[in-house]
Amino acid sequence: MRAMTLKNKLFPLILILTFLNSCSQKEAKKPVPVAVKKTTKIVPVSLNSKKEEAIKRIAFNDNINDLAKELNKFIHEGFTAISSTSGDLNKDHYLDYILVLKKNDEATVIHDDDSPSKRPLLILLGLADKTFTLAAKSENAVYCIDCGGMMGDPFVEVVIKNGYFTIEHYGGSAWRWTRNITFKYDAKENYWFLHKIISESFHAPDSENVATTMETKKDFGKVPFEKFDIYKED
Repeated sequence: MRAMTLKNKLFPLILILTFLNSCSQKEAKKPVPVAVKKTTKIVPVSLNSKKEEAIKRIAFNDNINDLAKELNKFIHEGFTAISSTSGDLNKDHYLDYILVLKKNDEATVIHDDDSPSKRPLLILLGLADKTFTLAAKSENAVYCIDCGGMMGDPFVEVVIKNGYFTIEHYGGSAWRWTRNITFKYDAKENYWFLHKIISESFHAPDSENVATTMETKKDFGKVPFEKFDIYKED
């Protein structure tokens, strides 16, 4: 009887313990959240984009933006004059001009060694009515902006004198060089032919010790202005 009474007294306690145990088991079965580490997707950046490849170079001569309209009409879209020289190119006593042009993007566009950004040279002859006519044009008479080595743009200027004109270049690095190319007007042919090429070279610390070479018609024959190619004459 006492055992039954004790059992009856303990029964509520057993129920409470059973309930608590059941709850603890349910809590234990709940999944434990796993911390997820966020990752950032890395998108590779191209190092060969056109903008990054472009290297700014500086032309030796400034742009000429105030040419007379009679001369400016010979400049095609996308080009700018960087040299304008006047003189008598065909001995007719009228004022003539030589213009050297550049592409507007030559300083920012990368060019292969085999395809330089060429600079057209125009020979414009003056007429009696003070207008001009295009007598000759060459894209291979003036070196490109990248052709001067460490010294940069090698084109210096054009000089005109009594039917002759000379295109002057200067470039190099520690070892310097000059190349002056002269053309002469032939009245019988009414045209200009290669007259001579004078080249000099010297080491910068010893600029007084200059090696000079001169080529004439005996060396290269009769070469019309438009047939001369400075890129093949090196």
